[in-house]
Amino acid sequence: MKLFAKRAPAKKSSPVWRWGWKILLLLLVLGSAFGVFLFYWSWAQTFDMKKVGQMPERNTVFDVDGKVYSRLAGANRLIVPLNEVSPAFIDALLAREDTRFYQHNGIDFYGVGRALVRDIVSHSAKEGASSLTQQLARNSLPLGGRNLSRKLLEAMVAMRIEHEFTKQQILELYVNRIYFGAGCYGIETASQAYFGKSASKLNLSEAATLAGLIRSPNRFSPLKNPEGAAIQRDTVLARMVELKKITLAQAQQARAAHVNPHPKKMPMVQENYAMDAVQRDLNMLLTQDQIDQGGLYIYTTLDPAVQNSATQALESTLVKIEHQSNFRHPLKANYKTPEDGEDTSMPYLEGAVVVIDNGSGGIRALVGGRDYTQSKFNRALPPANRQVGSAFKPFVYTLAFTNGLLPGAAVSDGPLRPGEIDGAGNWSPANSDGTYGGIEPASYGLIHSRNTMSVRIGQFAGLDQVQKITNTLNLSDKVPRTPAIYIGSFETNLKDLTAAYTTFPNAGLRKQSYIIERIDDQDHKPIYRAAHLSLPALDPSAAWMTSQLMEQVLTRGTAASARSLGFKLPAAGKTGTTNDYKDAWFLGYTSTLTCGVWVGFDQPTTIIPHGYGAALALPVWVQVMNKGAARYPPKPLEPTMPQARVTVCSISNALATTGCEMSGTAYEIVLPADKVPTTSCSVHGGEPTQFAQRFENAVPKAIPKLLQSFRKFFGGR
Repeated sequence: MKLFAKRAPAKKSSPVWRWGWKILLLLLVLGSAFGVFLFYWSWAQTFDMKKVGQMPERNTVFDVDGKVYSRLAGANRLIVPLNEVSPAFIDALLAREDTRFYQHNGIDFYGVGRALVRDIVSHSAKEGASSLTQQLARNSLPLGGRNLSRKLLEAMVAMRIEHEFTKQQILELYVNRIYFGAGCYGIETASQAYFGKSASKLNLSEAATLAGLIRSPNRFSPLKNPEGAAIQRDTVLARMVELKKITLAQAQQARAAHVNPHPKKMPMVQENYAMDAVQRDLNMLLTQDQIDQGGLYIYTTLDPAVQNSATQALESTLVKIEHQSNFRHPLKANYKTPEDGEDTSMPYLEGAVVVIDNGSGGIRALVGGRDYTQSKFNRALPPANRQVGSAFKPFVYTLAFTNGLLPGAAVSDGPLRPGEIDGAGNWSPANSDGTYGGIEPASYGLIHSRNTMSVRIGQFAGLDQVQKITNTLNLSDKVPRTPAIYIGSFETNLKDLTAAYTTFPNAGLRKQSYIIERIDDQDHKPIYRAAHLSLPALDPSAAWMTSQLMEQVLTRGTAASARSLGFKLPAAGKTGTTNDYKDAWFLGYTSTLTCGVWVGFDQPTTIIPHGYGAALALPVWVQVMNKGAARYPPKPLEPTMPQARVTVCSISNALATTGCEMSGTAYEIVLPADKVPTTSCSVHGGEPTQFAQRFENAVPKAIPKLLQSFRKFFGGR
């Protein structure tokens, strides 16, 4: 028995089988590769190539005329054409990032192979192989995370970019888009930030330094790590020598230069108080992501001519105040910013100005202080609230006129007696000049800002109504229910008070003040438009009666010095001074503009003895309004309702009788037709006068509004 049988020789496989499975495997591999290629190529086609060329700069802010006013937020980028970039930087960039840029079509296969070999040898993934075009693709479009799939998609998109753009266009897009650290995007911004010069003026050492930043901009920042920046620069220079872009001597000379950046302070996000106001409104209108993405077109109501005049007028006036012999405070000229930050409040005299267009409510100028670089605190906006003082009185008088009081009504200017004013207790404010008078027309109380008369008129207007109007006018929703509010014993801010004053030239209509007219996105499509809201706030006729009196404030009242300051335009306004002369105000308007001015210290203190609003704030207002008239010429202030001339009694506020004429209380006045009394005086008896007869016959009899005794109100016995 044979233990081992001889094995029969195996049959030779046929050539078809021997090569067939290999060919099939190859076809499967090629098919899979083609499928992958087709998949990623198709995916690459879904991206909008326009996005590659769209690089958000800072959000662009336009003025009222549609001209660029400033920029804020968004990417800190200044786009420049390629011919305004130093050739040395272009050579350094290509030597560092993509030496075969002009030879490949988006993918440097030689570079990919070289990097793959080196990574295999070193057992790591230290060396990348992205071409400059691939870098542009991933920095321009949302391609996903750092993985193989992203790299394949990136390669396909890079090939599309090469097809859509020329090499010069790709290079220009790249140098403007790439991040250079320190918040700088693009070569121009980086050049100015690090070396204080434009990209066209970079020398070889500086160009190589910036090219060396690209792979790790924060790590090798010349501001934080000059030694590391120098090492990267030298690496770039060595590569440039190797590629024969520069000579060895040029490289040695560039290496010898110290990495000594001279950073240029880039424009701030908010460069002045007006831009601070724009930023505040922007934060309320858009999400932070929308703002940070940049590329927005923000159209404002700001007028640079008015803004500049307001800034200059405030500074020049406050400098003059500082040089008065009775000024006892630190001067702005002597102020030095603390080394450990900025002061929370300025020790020197401050001020604020707001100018609003009456027709639209658009803010034409907003100045919140003297120097934005020294103090960012915006004194024109909340929470910079200050006591308004006498500047509130016009609204009290308007309410009294609404309730039936007439400008010629007899009111006492004598001291307030304990218990005379409901809810006041023993409170009895004095007149600012310490003097008292006798019986005067109600108009005298506003024109000359008499506190005692204004409190009595506030009593007639009604505490509830006065408190309510502060909320209606958006001055404050926390005004205490106390008679002290009749003379402005509460706080508000300059912007809201100025906006409230626009109700007078607008016949009682309150238009919402605003500073942003429209916002467009990166594609110039509107995403916000101002609503131009308005609502009735004051009785139109009563507001006109008050406005007439405020015209006289500027001619024979507390602001009569406006004429000597060179103001000749038709206008109206009111001064404001608070206790101990800590705040000085002037609010006034023409038919086109309303301007508010505040002067004071951040920490309230007496500015100067007897520092009235007419002396401290009015000069600023005069300069601003005179300059503003060139752009917004005013017309005479005219009533918008029918007027009638009548004879009335100063005691009863009714149509005068022959008895009124005999007692000397009858006077003629032009009133809005709806404010003409409907009954004759019942205090003095007699027959109706000629005017009284005419109007008693024309106007239906009505229950008089004044169904209370005027004796205490008028100061009578």
